[in-house]
Amino acid sequence: MPAPDELVMWRAFLRAHAVLTRRLEADLMVECGLPLPWYDVLLQLAEAPQRRLRMTELADRVLLSRSGLTRLVDRLQQDRLVRREPCPSDARGTFTVLTDGGLARLRAASPVHLNGIATAVTGRYSPVELATLGQLLSRLGTAPSEWPDSGAK
Repeated sequence: MPAPDELVMWRAFLRAHAVLTRRLEADLMVECGLPLPWYDVLLQLAEAPQRRLRMTELADRVLLSRSGLTRLVDRLQQDRLVRREPCPSDARGTFTVLTDGGLARLRAASPVHLNGIATAVTGRYSPVELATLGQLLSRLGTAPSEWPDSGAK
């Protein structure tokens, strides 16, 4: 069972996440008309080889449920920001591919998002604090198989 000070830390972490994601999404919506989850999907595709990912790979990279991702990709496809292509090696597989229009929309939104990160997060810490924070948070992003044994059965 977590100690009271550990719960205080946990609540602070959740509050910070909620405040930051709301602010970053508000910036993107006001300036670019782009919800944060859309930006995330477009960014993941832009960083992928050939600007494409299988839906299962994309789902692993974004912060959405698989069903939520399917609906989001449907909307992105309606706006011609992505397209779906069949996987030649697996008849059941589908690629989501970033279109030129999607890449242009991402490029237009990136300065807004990066400025929001600089203002709301990185600009509030020293380089040493940022390095420490990055190291601490990276431990939380590891796969469960890499977690220390908690003793839970």
